[in-house]
Parts: sequence; structure tokens; C-alpha cells
Amino acid sequence: MGMIPDVRCRRCGETFSSLRSRCPNCGTRRVSQSGRTPATTPGTVKGTASYDRAETNTKWQMIFGLILVVAVILAVIVMVSTSLDGADNAGQTKITPPVAVTGSIPQIESAPTPPPTPTPSVEKLSIKFFEKEIETDCTMRLSNDERITLTAVPYPLTVQGVHINWSVNHEEILELTPSDDSLSCEAHIIGTISGGVKLTAECFGVEKTITVYCVD
Repeated sequence: MGMIPDVRCRRCGETFSSLRSRCPNCGTRRVSQSGRTPATTPGTVKGTASYDRAETNTKWQMIFGLILVVAVILAVIVMVSTSLDGADNAGQTKITPPVAVTGSIPQIESAPTPPPTPTPSVEKLSIKFFEKEIETDCTMRLSNDERITLTAVPYPLTVQGVHINWSVNHEEILELTPSDDSLSCEAHIIGTISGGVKLTAECFGVEKTITVYCVD
């Protein structure tokens, strides 16, 4: 064994004398290794301030790490529980609560009552024979079985819905036959009486009366 140690090339693996700076086989430069022992840092020496600070930081890192792990575990548990509850609810049939029945009867508002139609106003009523207005008296002859047609005219002429009511105080003497529209009336003598017969035409509360004399 020689006094000078051999070294091994880090590339080709050949051994050569440590006095050489390069490998005689591949020419790779030899890297000399330091034989000094690295000095210790203050943080690794117990009892120093650096060691105490490093120890404290390590404890807090462990505490934060544990809190983070617990938080993750709780979040996973909540998510799993929510998923299971949703699956259970999806399989259940939704039940509609029954409608409450009350004893009160709903009030139905009636339709508004239309305003009453105003009654037409008649100011005057006249009785005419052809175009001649009969004021009070009318003479008819019994011998000829006379028939005459009388017409009632209400005023003003613009009154709508006119209906004439014809009447006599002795129907056995004078027979009346109103027309379909009631505006005219046929008078037929069927008897005689002294003093004449009262013939009345009425429309909306207004009356016109004449005396019909039946003579032979």
C-alpha cells in the first residue's frame, strides 16, 4: 500500500493517484473534497435564543397544521351528510297538506243594480177624429149602426214607449176595439142611454175624456 491514496474518477470509474488533477483515462477534472467539518448554526444549539425561536415556530406550525386537517375533515363530513340527506329526500313523496275547511260561506257580491229607467213625461193628451180634435163632445147615430175610429195623440210627440188605455163607463152602450199599437180605437154603438157615454183615453197618468152621445 502506497503513501499517496488513489481516487476514483467520477465519470469513468478508473482509479488514479490523488496527485493528479485530471483522470488519465477520460480527462475529467478531479473535484477535491473539503475535509472541514461544517460549524453548527445557533438554531441547533439548545439554550440559545435562536433555538428557542425555532422551537416556538415549529410548535405553531404543528398547531396550524392540525387545525387545517381538522377543518378539512369536518368539511368532508358535512358534504357527505348533505349528500345523503338530499338522496333520502329525493326518494320521498311530497305530501300536500290538506286544505283547511271553514264554516264560513264566502260572500258573493251582487251585480250593481242598474239605474231605473225614467218614466216618460206626457204633458197633454188629445183625441182626434181624422184630423179634427174632439174637445169635449162627440155625437154618433144609433140608427145607422155607426162605427168611428178615434186616435189619441200624446204631447210632446217625441215621447217614447207610448201605450194608450181606452175605457168607457157604459160598455153595454159603446163597444171599444183598440188597435194593435193602442194609438187608435174603433167605437161601435150597441145601445142608447140618456146623457151620453164617457170615453177616456189615458197615457202615463194623463187622461183625456169626451162624452159620446148616441142618437137615433
